[in-house]
Amino acid sequence: MRTLPHAVIAALALSALALPARAAGLPADVTASQCVAGGGMIIISAVGQGSDGYTKRCEGGIHDGQTVT
Repeated sequence: MRTLPHAVIAALALSALALPARAAGLPADVTASQCVAGGGMIIISAVGQGSDGYTKRCEGGIHDGQTVT
């Protein structure tokens, strides 16, 4: 079995530690450009009638599930 270089192991450990911190620090609302830059896409859903009858959510990426303003 080959062993991974120390640099790869250190990078994996750092990314695993940063994930919960990043998730805890997410804003409640994100802009469309933040959603796309974070690797997500904007999903627009109809919720009724009228001018405010839709919602915009970021799906995927680091802002998954956040409302897009």
